[in-house]
Amino acid sequence: MKQQQTDYRLGAVSFLNTKPLIEGLAGEPGVQLELAVPAELAGMLQAGCVDAALVPVIDIGRAGGRWKRISDAGIGSNGDTLTVQVFSRVQPENMTTLHADTHSHTSVILAQLVWKGFHRRPLTVVPLKPETGVKQCESVLLIGDKVVGADVGSFQYRVDLGGAWRAWTGLPFVFAAWAAPVDRETSRLAQLLSQARDRGVARAAELAVEHGPALRWPVDLARDYLTRLMKYTITPAAEAGMNKFLELARVEGLIPKPGVLVK
Repeated sequence: MKQQQTDYRLGAVSFLNTKPLIEGLAGEPGVQLELAVPAELAGMLQAGCVDAALVPVIDIGRAGGRWKRISDAGIGSNGDTLTVQVFSRVQPENMTTLHADTHSHTSVILAQLVWKGFHRRPLTVVPLKPETGVKQCESVLLIGDKVVGADVGSFQYRVDLGGAWRAWTGLPFVFAAWAAPVDRETSRLAQLLSQARDRGVARAAELAVEHGPALRWPVDLARDYLTRLMKYTITPAAEAGMNKFLELARVEGLIPKPGVLVK
């Protein structure tokens, strides 16, 4: 039997919020799908392990023009996210140190920018190590599926970073976008990614039922999350928010080049 040719090796996020973006891709002829946490995907793309990946937006900025955004599909919000949250035992304006889940490069930088720009207080970020329990932290950033069901009842304050960004800038936020090397021809791939997104958005409520329980999500919460909170199209307003985020990161010295995405 002739082995099927692989045209595209794609890296995508393993969290529930990505299911609408990859709907049907695993069954597409010539597509090989690899799942990982967000922070690993940039390294996979850089090493050539995948041809394109759903990478944290901050990593596109850090790539210095070596990558391009190849689709208007992405993971974003127009306010609260539910799954990108800071929990604290002190008032947000009094925080100085943040233990951070480093699975999302974008969320860590977003927290630093929000605290410096909105709360007028710089944050020292400390990686949250496995041996450091959440209960031992004064303040902690958690992302993704682990936020649901996390034992955070002892924290008096919580800040949803998507909502905080919206309150500060008035703009939507984009956490991750599809990217590929700038010299790669991606027109057919872009079409496949848009079609997958459109299928997934149309089936978002069903995907919550299919995937939520296995990832420890209550179905009703997963349905609300995928159908209302998460945004999967990078609109002009979302692109403005994305570029503002990258520009702020550049001003703070967190990315080396001006943060305007190569199209």
